[in-house]
Amino acid sequence: MPLLCLGFILQLFFVVGVSGAEVDSITVRSVELENAINELNYLINKRIRAGVVNANDRQNDFKRLESDQFCDEEILYDELRKSLFQSLTASFGLKGYSLDVQLRELLTAKSYNLPLRDSIYRDIDYIEGFSLNLKELTHVVNLDGQLVGLDKIGHFFAEGWEYFELTRFKDQPLLSAMQWGIAQEEGTFGLATTGIFSYGDLVANFNGWRFWNRVRKYHPDPLQNAVSRFFSIPYVKCATRIKDSFMYKKRVKEWRIGIPFDLRNYLDSAWDEGNNCSSYKDPIIEDKVMRRISAIDPEHSCPAEPSACRESREKYGAFARYLLHPNCLTAE
Repeated sequence: MPLLCLGFILQLFFVVGVSGAEVDSITVRSVELENAINELNYLINKRIRAGVVNANDRQNDFKRLESDQFCDEEILYDELRKSLFQSLTASFGLKGYSLDVQLRELLTAKSYNLPLRDSIYRDIDYIEGFSLNLKELTHVVNLDGQLVGLDKIGHFFAEGWEYFELTRFKDQPLLSAMQWGIAQEEGTFGLATTGIFSYGDLVANFNGWRFWNRVRKYHPDPLQNAVSRFFSIPYVKCATRIKDSFMYKKRVKEWRIGIPFDLRNYLDSAWDEGNNCSSYKDPIIEDKVMRRISAIDPEHSCPAEPSACRESREKYGAFARYLLHPNCLTAE
């Protein structure tokens, strides 16, 4: 019996550890928040630059390495992930929640921390959503006018990487990666642990794939036309070190930043769960949440801005059905 109890406790902590935090984008809609996009971009670019430096440091034995051994992409991806998540390893454990927690502290001056007890989810009990009750809510930030939970940034980089890993290294189509993401929302990332299915998470995941894909510009970006794809610059490029090439009589190469990261290239109103609303595990949970929303704002409806959903449908095209809440898909 003690071993069974220990096993249950360990499993519980594992599930809580890998599941994401939730966000209340409804209660905070009347709160004035300063735009945090520049601070967030600065933090991410700083970490990307550090990852590039670390990748180059792992390949600085110019005398030993052959020309075709420089600019090792596996090393680059490892160091970028370690730097972005501030982790000693690139692959051990899930990093999205850790990044979410880091950003809450780093952006605390421009984020809003809403306690679970004051949110639209306050009536969801431990049985209905134990991870929700254990973790509390993530913070909300204003990103160029969109109210976004910082958990979305974790999803962008962590689950975005999972999508990219499936398409780049396991040769699966993007749609299969997206279906994997939906299964996660139905399981440990959503319904099974919090009682909430977040379409906003799926949007962040998908755009995170677009980011990782653009690091080295591997697949064509499905949201870009042919002209945009042609002129698109990868975030990291492989460049020749001319002086060292002459010195060592071979082509010596290194990673360099191609273009700075800007979240604006991915951000839209579908990241905001006030527009791209969430679904719930059962009618009981949904009724609890809807009653709290009505108490806060009797005039609120999903989506809060129907025009924003029209723009999202146009942006995502054939992918919209996998990313947007049914109300957002039909809003006029």
